[in-house]
Amino acid sequence: MKDKTVLVIGGGILGLASAYYLNKKGFQVTIIDSGTIENNCSFGNMGYLSPSHYVPLASPGIVAEGLSYVLNSKSPFYIKPRLDMDFFKWAWKFYRSSNQKTVEKNAPSLEDLLKLSRHLMDEIRADIGDTFDMETNGCMMMCHSKAAFEKELKVAEGGKKYGLNTVILNREELQKYEPDVELDIYGGVLFTDDAHIHPGKFMHAMKNYLEKAGVRFQLNTTVTGFKKSASGVETVNTDHGDFQGDYTILSAGSWLGKLTHKLGHPLMIQGGKGYSTTYENVEKNLHYPAILVDGRCAMTPWKHTLRIGGTMELSGLNDRILIKRMHGIYESVKKFYPGLKIEFPTIDKIWTGLRPVSPDGLPYIGALNGFQNVFVAGGNAMLGVSSAAGTGKLISSLLENEKPEIPIGAFNPGRFS
Repeated sequence: MKDKTVLVIGGGILGLASAYYLNKKGFQVTIIDSGTIENNCSFGNMGYLSPSHYVPLASPGIVAEGLSYVLNSKSPFYIKPRLDMDFFKWAWKFYRSSNQKTVEKNAPSLEDLLKLSRHLMDEIRADIGDTFDMETNGCMMMCHSKAAFEKELKVAEGGKKYGLNTVILNREELQKYEPDVELDIYGGVLFTDDAHIHPGKFMHAMKNYLEKAGVRFQLNTTVTGFKKSASGVETVNTDHGDFQGDYTILSAGSWLGKLTHKLGHPLMIQGGKGYSTTYENVEKNLHYPAILVDGRCAMTPWKHTLRIGGTMELSGLNDRILIKRMHGIYESVKKFYPGLKIEFPTIDKIWTGLRPVSPDGLPYIGALNGFQNVFVAGGNAMLGVSSAAGTGKLISSLLENEKPEIPIGAFNPGRFS
């Protein structure tokens, strides 16, 4: 494929992963991004590589839970009321997808993608160098209440059919796993197949590797339109000129809907805003990354660095900070870890990013409706890091007309058309 060119629109972790595997196949790749790659959702998230997250976001009880939080300014889930027909359509599909039957249908496909990605990340680390703090000691699911713990035990039991390995821990056993910080947790489940990375360091490592491998980065460049031909897209128009490629990959995160709208086939995507803050020089830090199940937030340690984050705020495409959301995260962390010595961050230390969420919690991977040379890699919601490597590998297989590593029918971009 030395004579074939690919334009990847979006320099987040999915765009970089797609470029990585396409470059390996011999494609000439150009990544077009509206920023510098440091200002997207891939940079400040929790960095999880989680085969354990096989339950899609659209799941039973999620809508009722979200409605129960509506009047709580510190809640982990928030929907801003607004007159937006695209949002109404998305919300209706999300509601229709949030049932056990749909979860049982979609979970195997999601698990296939997560397992593929987890395996490929080991290969990527060996290839580009171990420079992004990857640790493979698993992820804790921490439960403050007995009810949350009993619910999590069912998730662990369900994971057995996917071959997931778990360790069930009571309060005293958990404290032995975290000897440096006082806990107030009823029980937990350690998913030992999980891992985590420092996503910012990974993004830098991938960019440096790709540039040396010949991938071109066209940054601070906004796509303004497309020139279409009988077979697909002929030219990508931007505010820095026009670009031509044999193939175009749409991997623009929460802006994917706007891009596909320009092509006449809009995909259902909403940006789910998350918040995080990162503490340096934490003297007595956690040993394990953890999701606080009934606290609805997460924590990731890297040696003496700690990141806490969470929330799902559906308020449109914006980077406004609602500081009370961060208060909710901080208070949950202190509730679970009363011995952790961290202070509430100043507003300049609070990071936000928009996760691209599809109505059923599954990503879009495949050809865009009606186009032979336009492919989509997006909509991975809170699993962007966890599923990036597999998504990129699948995209490269599709462009090479190879059999995909896993079945991809569930990720069809046209499934809501």
